[in-house]
Parts: sequence; C-alpha cells; structure tokens
Amino acid sequence: MDNFTGCCEHCNDTFHYRLIHNGFGDSAFGYCDKCSYTVLLSGWSPVARRVSFQIQQRITPDLEPLLKPCPCGGAFRASADPRCPSCARIISATKATTYIERNAPGTAKGWRWQQSWSGIYSIVINEKIVQDWWGDEAIDHVATNLS
Repeated sequence: MDNFTGCCEHCNDTFHYRLIHNGFGDSAFGYCDKCSYTVLLSGWSPVARRVSFQIQQRITPDLEPLLKPCPCGGAFRASADPRCPSCARIISATKATTYIERNAPGTAKGWRWQQSWSGIYSIVINEKIVQDWWGDEAIDHVATNLS
C-alpha cells in the first residue's frame, strides 16, 4: 500500500504510515518496545530458512534473542505494539481504524481493517523499518547447522 497519514490519539501529531500484507510478502513482523521501528523478517532469507519461525504473523518470543537490538537501543518484542514517533505511546489498532479505512483504496469495495496489530497486516511508521535484522546468535546458528 501507499504511504498515508495517520494521527496519534495521545499527542495528535501526524505521521506517515504504510501497511504491509505479510501474507503476500511471506514475512513475519515485530515492533520495538521503545520507539516506532518495525522489523520485517522474510521467510525467504538465508537465515530464515534455517531458523524456525512462522510467516504471515507477528514474531514469537523465541525469535526475540535472535534479532539485533533496534537502532534506538530498544528490543523487538513479540508483545510490543506500534508506537507514535513523537510521544512514543502505543497507537491503538482500534482507533487507527478511522484513518486506515479512510485512506485504504479497498474500503470502497468492502475491505475492512483487522483492528489488531497481531493480524496479517503490520504497519511501518515514517519508514522506520529494518529487514532481516538477524543478530549474531541467529547467524551462528545457521553457520553451525551448515557445517
């Protein structure tokens, strides 16, 4: 999807966002526990093919230690939700329905927002995204299993 504008329900600041359909991308996703970064893990990356994880959904807790820290110093957590880039408070998936459905071209044809950060869609805010952000432990795991 394209970049659209959303609004934080806490501080009323606006931000740009795009939705990722993780089913089409064969990916899993997670959010930083401190800032607005999203991690996207491709099911087709060399590491992913040797580390067990489910695509088309949020990361699970067992993947957390295999990921590098977020660029902000936080951690990508299975339980973390997207945060406002201005006030760092959690953005409500239910309250985001207003602007997500208003902006989505498919709404006119009956598409509706999942109203959850745990569904097949993930959100990228202000292009703060890292992809295939595997840490040394995951890479070591892959190297050990290749030998």
